[in-house]
Amino acid sequence: MNTTVLQDCQIQTIKDICASFDNQASELINVLHKTQEAFGYLPAEVQQVIAKELNISVAKVYGVVTFYAFFTMKPKGKYPIAVCMGTACYVRGAEKIVDGLKRELDIEVGGVTPDGKFSLNCLRCVGACGLAPVVMIGEKVHGRVEANQLKDILAQYE
Repeated sequence: MNTTVLQDCQIQTIKDICASFDNQASELINVLHKTQEAFGYLPAEVQQVIAKELNISVAKVYGVVTFYAFFTMKPKGKYPIAVCMGTACYVRGAEKIVDGLKRELDIEVGGVTPDGKFSLNCLRCVGACGLAPVVMIGEKVHGRVEANQLKDILAQYE
C-alpha cells in the first residue's frame, strides 16, 4: 500500500484550510473541497490531518470521501479525462471511446499515464445528451466524439 509522506508546509496548508472554516466539523465537505483543490486528491494521510483538526473520526472523513464521486483518493493526471456513460452516450458508442482511450493511453479506467499527463475515468452523465458521446478533458467538453478522433483530441493537450 502506498503512503504519502506529508511535508510540514503541506500539513500547515491543511490546518489553514480547516481554520478558514473555524475547524467546524459541519464544514467537512467544504474543507475536503478546498483541500482537494490544493492537493489534487485526498490520500489517507491528508484525511487524518483533517480529522484531527476538525475533531472528528478518520472513519467519518473517509466515509464522506468515498461516498461522493467528486472526491478522489488517487492522484489525477494533469488532464483528467472523463467519458460519459449515461444512456445517450452509451447508446451512441461511449464504450468504444473508452476502449480507444485505454489503447491510446495504455492505461485502464481509474489509471494515470506514467508521465502523469492523463488520467481516465467514467461518469454517469454530464447533462450534454445532445452531444453524445461526450468526453471531458479537464473542464473542456468534447461532443459527438468518434474513436477515430481520439489521437487528434489528445494531441491538443501535448
